[in-house]
Amino acid sequence: MQESEALVSYHKTLMELSHRRGFIHQPRHQKLAELTRLCAELLNIERVSVWLLSPDRDRIICEWLHDLSLAFQEQPEPPLELFRDNHPAYFDALIMERVIAVDDARQDDRTRSFDPTYLIPEGIHAMLDAPIFDGERMSGVICLETRAPHAWTLPEISLVVAIADTISLINTHEAWARSKRTIDYMTRYDSMTGLANLNSLKDRIEQLIRETSSYRDTNLTLIWVDIDRLKSINDGLGPQAGDQVIAELGQRLKSMKIEDADLLARIGGDEFAVLFRPQDPDALIESAPREIHERMAEPVRLDDHELMVSVSLGICHYPVDGTNAEELLRGAEAAMYHAKREGRARSIRFDSEIQMTARSRFVLERDLRATLDEEALDVFYQPIMDRTGTHLESMEALVRWNHPKRGWMSPIEFLDIARNAGLMYKLGTNVLKRVCAFWCSCNDSGIRLPIISVNLAAEQVLVPELPDLVRDLCAEHGMPVSALQFEVTEDAIQGELHTIRRVLEGLVEAGAELAIDDFGTGHSSLSRLKSLPFSRIKIDRSFIRDLPEDEDDCAITLSILGLAKGLGLSVVAEGVESEEHEQWLHKESCDYLQGYRYSRPLPSDEFIQRFLTRTEDRV
Repeated sequence: MQESEALVSYHKTLMELSHRRGFIHQPRHQKLAELTRLCAELLNIERVSVWLLSPDRDRIICEWLHDLSLAFQEQPEPPLELFRDNHPAYFDALIMERVIAVDDARQDDRTRSFDPTYLIPEGIHAMLDAPIFDGERMSGVICLETRAPHAWTLPEISLVVAIADTISLINTHEAWARSKRTIDYMTRYDSMTGLANLNSLKDRIEQLIRETSSYRDTNLTLIWVDIDRLKSINDGLGPQAGDQVIAELGQRLKSMKIEDADLLARIGGDEFAVLFRPQDPDALIESAPREIHERMAEPVRLDDHELMVSVSLGICHYPVDGTNAEELLRGAEAAMYHAKREGRARSIRFDSEIQMTARSRFVLERDLRATLDEEALDVFYQPIMDRTGTHLESMEALVRWNHPKRGWMSPIEFLDIARNAGLMYKLGTNVLKRVCAFWCSCNDSGIRLPIISVNLAAEQVLVPELPDLVRDLCAEHGMPVSALQFEVTEDAIQGELHTIRRVLEGLVEAGAELAIDDFGTGHSSLSRLKSLPFSRIKIDRSFIRDLPEDEDDCAITLSILGLAKGLGLSVVAEGVESEEHEQWLHKESCDYLQGYRYSRPLPSDEFIQRFLTRTEDRV
């Protein structure tokens, strides 16, 4: 056969094999077996092997061996290995020349080092090697060996290179398949718990609905499981502890053998869902929630801590509460939020009243997002007076929302929605921009403002970039940072201390002062308060309301005043509404007073008119 005919014949046979139906889906060892067998039979070669090049290129390891003389094909055990230190000329040639065609391997400078331990024992005379790649990286070699002298022809070399390229394509396909499996896993399973994720849950619900010929044929029940007060665990013990709680409760749910359960999924940070196909839906909603509550209520042990954790459940049924996955999920989530508002650690079934509430919250969240995008929130101001109640000392900025349909809304009506929607940082930024613009406008008009107190949410004090944001906004409006004081509640400083300290110290370094808001109602420790750069304490209004008649409130207030004095902090009493409040606090040397006795929160123009139009208040 002429060389050109041999070349065409070899490549035609290889293409028939590699393009055969099902070849690409065979296991790797079967592909290598067929390719090495084909090569050996076409060229009448005794030995054909595939070798892997180690990542650091210090050796090659035999992955597959076809040996006609022994009439077997296998992955050698133990694997054959050839080391670069023993055969440097061969490895250099393999990497530099790519194809090595040696007619007399025992004499060739590139291969003679194999002679005593490999060539002579195996009776090998000629070698033909071609490189295999994994992408751009050389990952191995295919090796042909004869036990008689042999002069390699161009068609033989061409076939070996083509087989090497075929194995390279197999490597590429396998890498793609691994990557696809990884991506599929990431898109369908939760990395922390290994449970199905929200996408998998939606697909499963829709699959079961499609398999149903009519609504009467299948009942589905979805229970939304939300961990109560996980934020408190994150704030108190750090996010790693919170992750451990999520993982532990996920495993508990997974280990539960609840009758009729079809799929368990983790659908959010602290949220799971269990999908059921119950024979008796009414019996299920009696038994399953009770079992879940009991199992979740068992203590969670984290290092030296034993945590008592509860969950809130929302229950939704197909087809009565929804006819597709989205409707069922929305209904179960709405019922879960209703359970939380009812006091947590309970189960609520979705109904029409909850549906109306959920729609209302959805609409309000949508409107709030639009308002924040337009930076259209309003800020009212309330005076903070000196200890006599006669002179303006500072002023607190309080967010308000003039809803187009609902009118003026106080924070209690929309902050919870903002928090659940992840909008608190954006809301805080909106407020700060309005405050800076107000200060700039007053300054341009010759009105000197006292220090303005601005509230910071927990979501803000955990963002390292907050001090830079404050500096940039103040610089943009020509406003000194020292014109601001930031108020932080005790609960807002329960998160990761290093980050919180860095953020708060950054604000102080920029020129602002810091106050602890609603002091006495949170869970902060004195050691934590001592380590943070506060200069002021604000006593919560709940301790002021019944002064001076309530002895307990008097004792608590006096303790806070004494603590503040010992720490060198000034004190503001919130909720001062009567002359009796004012007189008692003045007598006990409270530094500053705030409350309806002096003014409710006012729009900026009313505040200026009432408190800043006197001659002594102007520049």
